[in-house]
Amino acid sequence: MTAPNAPARSLRDRLAHLRDDDTGMSTAEYAIGTVAAAAFGAILYQVVTGENIIGGLTQIVQRALTTAF
Repeated sequence: MTAPNAPARSLRDRLAHLRDDDTGMSTAEYAIGTVAAAAFGAILYQVVTGENIIGGLTQIVQRALTTAF
């Protein structure tokens, strides 16, 4: 005959195992990191290829090339 608390204890043990088992956490973290890096790269690309940045860099290079020493 089983103890009256056996089903509750079994459920409690299974839930504790699920809580403590972090299998797959690394994969999820890598996926989130990859998506974040791709988004950051896309934003950085948009900023760098924007007209203001290109114009500013062009002015800096022209000023550096035309400066008299």
